[in-house]
Amino acid sequence: MEPHPDLVALARRRTRRLAHVTVTTGMAEAVPLPDASLDVVHARWAYFFGPGSEPGLAELDRVVRRGGTALVVDNDPTRSTFGGWFRRGYPDVDPAAVERFWSTHGWTREPVDMGWRFTSRADLEAVVRIELPTAVAEDVLASHEGLEVDYAVNVWWKRF
Repeated sequence: MEPHPDLVALARRRTRRLAHVTVTTGMAEAVPLPDASLDVVHARWAYFFGPGSEPGLAELDRVVRRGGTALVVDNDPTRSTFGGWFRRGYPDVDPAAVERFWSTHGWTREPVDMGWRFTSRADLEAVVRIELPTAVAEDVLASHEGLEVDYAVNVWWKRF
C-alpha cells in the first residue's frame, strides 16, 4: 500500500510478474482492506514522529489478524550520521516522546545499525535531498565526503 500515485505506478510495474502481489493506493489511517485480513504488516518510514500516528495504529489493530505481527521501521535520530542529519532537519521531533509513544501502545523496539552505500555521488545526493529539507540537505552534502552513510533505525514490532 502506498499513498503516492507515482510510487503506486512504479511498484505495480516492478511487481507485475508476481502473481501473489497486489499494490494498492491507500493511507495508514484508512487501509482499504477487510478487518483481520493480514498476517504480517511491514511499514517503512511511515511513522517517524510517533505521537499523531494513532489513527494509523488503530487501522493496524483493525486489519491485523489475532496472532499476526506488525513491524514498523523508522529513523533513530539518536544514533548515526544520518540520525544527526535527521535531528538537524526535524528539530521538533523529540526522540524520548517517540519512544514513549511506541512503548505505551504496546510495541517493542529493536535498534538496528545499517548503512547506505551508493554507486555514485549523484545517487547519494538524490536520496539525501528526498529525506531532508532543502537547506539541511545542501549543508550536509557540502560537508559529507564519499558514497557511504552510517544509518540507525528502530524496528518497532507488535504481535496482535
